[in-house]
Amino acid sequence: MPRRQQVISAGRAELVPDPDRAASWTLRIDGTPQSYVDLADPTHLEFEYVRRMATALDLLTPAGQPLRVLHLGGGALTLPRYLAATRPGSPQRVVEIDGELVELVRRELPINPKAKIRVRVADAREVVSGATGGGYDVIVLDVFAGARTPAHLASAEFFAEVARVLAAGGFLLANIADGPPLRYARTQVATIRTALPEACLIADAAVLRGRRFGNLVVVAGRTPPPVAELTRRAAGDWFPGRVESDLDRFSGGAAPAHDADAVPSPEPPPGLFSARP
Repeated sequence: MPRRQQVISAGRAELVPDPDRAASWTLRIDGTPQSYVDLADPTHLEFEYVRRMATALDLLTPAGQPLRVLHLGGGALTLPRYLAATRPGSPQRVVEIDGELVELVRRELPINPKAKIRVRVADAREVVSGATGGGYDVIVLDVFAGARTPAHLASAEFFAEVARVLAAGGFLLANIADGPPLRYARTQVATIRTALPEACLIADAAVLRGRRFGNLVVVAGRTPPPVAELTRRAAGDWFPGRVESDLDRFSGGAAPAHDADAVPSPEPPPGLFSARP
């Protein structure tokens, strides 16, 4: 299958077919891999941080029970498709700021019409600020402008709104991209915990130790996440990971970020994605 390209608001989007799996595609934006989707089997996940988020979704409530989920950042809708397959009937709302990307995905990677997935073109923070309190069981934060998470989605004020919109027993799943010395990740963990204090991190051991750039998944709520089960699943995954639950130690005294001083996530190192097909 040929690659498919289109100019969107965020840059140049490219859908790259997987030569080893029919009906499977990687979405790249300006060369940065954003999503991987298997249209024939939406439970097949390739990106390690997406697998960690899916594991958390599996464990937060009993298997098959529908969840009310707000996805901030749409991409190719990998996790919404996964959740529709593993927890049928889950009402899901997806917020994606790039309308041209939404149209590309709808056209080239259509959603199962039976899935209860609604996509809205809007800014993630504006949607959260206008949402009803306690309306979601899970909020997934995976927003990138190019290869960086915007600063207005990285402040204590924003996470206070996220906490308001979550149900009392709800959880935030946040994707943080960072590298040595993990200054941004430590600040983000401290910032998230101002609103959702019970949390853990899941990541590759080398990323957690600050040895390479990568993704760290935060699972945060008002009640403790299932650390033991997350640890077991992370250790046995295709991409073995570690769970860090001592976040006071991880944060190392980092001060929370506020609207006045929050910054975007760091740029990935040059060439990080250049070797990928």
